[in-house]
Amino acid sequence: MKKEKTLFTEKVESEALAQFESAMAQDFVVKGALMPDAHKGYSLPIGGVVATKDFILPAWVGYDIGCGMCAIQTSYPPAHINQHRSQIFQEIYKYIPTGFKHNQKNRKWDHSHLDRSDNLDQIFEKNGLKQLCSLGSGNHFIEIGKDEKRQVWIIVHSGSRNLGHTVATHYMRLASGDGKAREGHYGFDVDSKNGRNYIKDMNFCLEFALENRKQILTKVLEIINEIVPRRPREPIDPTGIINRNHNHAELYEGMWIHRKGATQARKGMLGVVPGNMRDGSFIVEGLGNPDSLWSSSHGAGRVLGRKKAKKQLSLEDFKGTMKGIKAKVAASTLDESPFAYKNIFQIMEQQKMLIRTLHHVSPIINVKA
Repeated sequence: MKKEKTLFTEKVESEALAQFESAMAQDFVVKGALMPDAHKGYSLPIGGVVATKDFILPAWVGYDIGCGMCAIQTSYPPAHINQHRSQIFQEIYKYIPTGFKHNQKNRKWDHSHLDRSDNLDQIFEKNGLKQLCSLGSGNHFIEIGKDEKRQVWIIVHSGSRNLGHTVATHYMRLASGDGKAREGHYGFDVDSKNGRNYIKDMNFCLEFALENRKQILTKVLEIINEIVPRRPREPIDPTGIINRNHNHAELYEGMWIHRKGATQARKGMLGVVPGNMRDGSFIVEGLGNPDSLWSSSHGAGRVLGRKKAKKQLSLEDFKGTMKGIKAKVAASTLDESPFAYKNIFQIMEQQKMLIRTLHHVSPIINVKA
């Protein structure tokens, strides 16, 4: 039986295509799609969406379970943010841990109602609550920017921190059968004990990642409220938060849809697609295309790996292209230079049948680890 697969990319590296074809060859796979930002990943290419029947694969979700985007529109004028951007930038770094750092004390979060395995409880008890309201490394970011209507947005890209990595490693070892977190197509029957536990713990990590992003959004707005001389202070309206993750597996239309660096985009669903430090992010609406397994890209996609970027790219070019944006532009972030990524405007053009752009948010402030 021929399996349905659709490529929404005009050009994809051979390594990423080989990973996708290898996944599609598995007996338990029923359908697949490759997003415009596709590039080589771990086990499954970043930008890969693959649906299975009654089988779930931890490696196809990846290490950063629930990594994704949150965005909220504010009523602050861009001029007020620009005027105080250096102080806002510094205060964010002061109060929100980045990279491998986390808080010294537990953060508050009522998670008592969330189902999880005993193993996850043991992992979480170590320092789970200390990791809330902290930003990861790499391409994770906090951004404050303005859209075409001069509305200011706060946008956060982060995931489930060390909790998700530890949970993923645990189940990848169980799936391989030899105690090693191997790259490959290892997984569980969804009705098996390990399958049920992984689904519970994956869903817990999705909620944890969402809570992390919400707490970051809240803290950033608190910082802006403190610095910008304006009354009354602007509260966070939870109903106004757009949340969409891009590392998960979900049961939909009778299939387990694995998204590895791909954004859920059902019809009418709001989402956020980030570009790079210079070109900002897009607030989008899903069109519900079944050929893409109701998905879109999760960003621009890399053209250079991190090591190659640091060797090949010019720090001076990086500094030149980031003029007018308050950001950490240094040798330590050269691997996040816009030149390390595909052209986000071309990526958005390639997925007009998947999502509709509502707003383009251009950065004023960008925070990375």
